[in-house]
Amino acid sequence: MAKPIPIEVRNLTMAYGGFVVQHDLNFSVNKGDIFVIMGGNGCGKSTLMRSLIGLQRPTEGTVLYDGIDFWNVDPDEHERLKRRLGIMFQGGAMWSSLTLAENVALPLREYTDLSSRLIDEIVSFKLGLVGLAGFEDFYPAELSGGMKKRAGLARALALDPDILIIDEPSSGLDPLTARRLDTLIVELRESFGTTIVLITHELASILGIGSNSVFLDTQTHTMIATGNPKEALHSGDPKVRHFLTRGEA
Repeated sequence: MAKPIPIEVRNLTMAYGGFVVQHDLNFSVNKGDIFVIMGGNGCGKSTLMRSLIGLQRPTEGTVLYDGIDFWNVDPDEHERLKRRLGIMFQGGAMWSSLTLAENVALPLREYTDLSSRLIDEIVSFKLGLVGLAGFEDFYPAELSGGMKKRAGLARALALDPDILIIDEPSSGLDPLTARRLDTLIVELRESFGTTIVLITHELASILGIGSNSVFLDTQTHTMIATGNPKEALHSGDPKVRHFLTRGEA
């Protein structure tokens, strides 16, 4: 018997009142994918992310996680499915009044019955994974931009999620720091088999680590199935090639 697909988006339409942001979105994210949701500013990437993580109910359609209908289950099951997701927000979304260790520990204290000692061990392990061992007692304001991104990633990993949803990981970073973060994302996928959804418009990330993708078009307000971004760069839809070459093709 075939295993359920980790993520299926079915006939999804997102709207604000009478304004349709995107309509008729249909795509699947397979286990171990680094699946890129891309498009220009205002195309609906962030709105789609909110529908994926439970912050905004779609106008029509739904999202399935391992075959379970995320938007049409009882509240307890909805919350259980949300806890399977690790979310890395664009700005880090760290609590400024908490230390790095306290930020990463927060979901563990909220959703588990683990002892404080075990939580401390898990927090140290997660920070070590992202290269922040020894920074447990630092506050977010004391971290560089790249360190804040990695701290956000450590917190997203706190509950050992099956799926990581990462919003604009390279935004605001210099190219070298952005590339190191992309490398870290690939290493996490390879080490833990995590399925990753990457919401971004950064070409270096799209072409460097994406294994599958969709393009959200601002003109037609729907998606263009894109496949592997490297292949789409040369043989994909003209609109996608235009985006991936910044208008030079």
